[in-house]
Amino acid sequence: MSLQSRNSHIDLLLTTADAPDPVIAGLLSDPDATEELSAAAHQVRIARKGSHTKQRGLIEITNRCLNNCLYCGIRAANRTLERYTLSHNEIVAAAKYAYSQGMRTFVLQGGENPAVTDTMVTDVVRELKSTMPDAAVTLSLGERPYDIYRTWREAGADRYLLRHETYNPAHYRSLHPAAMNRENRLRCLEDLTALGYRVGTGFLVGSPGQQLSHIIEDLRFIQLLNPGMIGIGPFIPAANTPFADHKAGDVGLTLRCVAILRLMNPDADIPATTALATLGGPDAQQKALCGGANVVMPKFTPPEARELYHLY
Repeated sequence: MSLQSRNSHIDLLLTTADAPDPVIAGLLSDPDATEELSAAAHQVRIARKGSHTKQRGLIEITNRCLNNCLYCGIRAANRTLERYTLSHNEIVAAAKYAYSQGMRTFVLQGGENPAVTDTMVTDVVRELKSTMPDAAVTLSLGERPYDIYRTWREAGADRYLLRHETYNPAHYRSLHPAAMNRENRLRCLEDLTALGYRVGTGFLVGSPGQQLSHIIEDLRFIQLLNPGMIGIGPFIPAANTPFADHKAGDVGLTLRCVAILRLMNPDADIPATTALATLGGPDAQQKALCGGANVVMPKFTPPEARELYHLY
């Protein structure tokens, strides 16, 4: 792509928050566009979200999961992983420590674990909101029935993170077991939105079988959903999974996705994910913050459990 074309395409995104699919495809596939896209995205981030980087305290409450997503390190079929589930008191203690360190949002994340009952989550949310009323509670606990989402919302949960992973139906089937389906994932996002959660979604960049057209479908879906938060990161192969030997996602492509997401969704919160730092080092995470991202999520999982939460 010529410099003139690249600049005109970025200007189109900058001024309209949209562009035709071929334009977006051209920018995604052009490594030379990374720096200019990031500069434009940073301009929008400063104008719409300010220069302050938000911090959200991540507490990984369990690494047990009923599901067998083919890319995930905590999938049920991984028999090599030592499993844990934090108790009610351990979760609350971790949140209170995070609060003492300045966190005003807690992200309770974990696999779909029957031991983490609906009632337990409800009770934890209520205690967090009653003892630290100025803090927001974000849940990231997978696919649940509408009534459970409603109960947690009524208990005080403010936000819910649920990556759609990929909008393309065939690609979704290639990443998940037959027991899971894309339609239910999308139903969950609709339910969460209807219940008034501030919803977060996202996808993996470079996941096995992903094509450029799939990424464009993801970008279009996210823009239509208009989520409060968009979390993306490069695919990192996890040990003891069917994709353990697959190549990792590309950091440069991920940075271009972050920038384009900011240009297309100027008011969303976009984290500079830990996956970027894992694959590309702290410099990659900093590049994301200078290229449209505005959130970091430091971990407050208790030390004895932190090393056991291996999504990748």
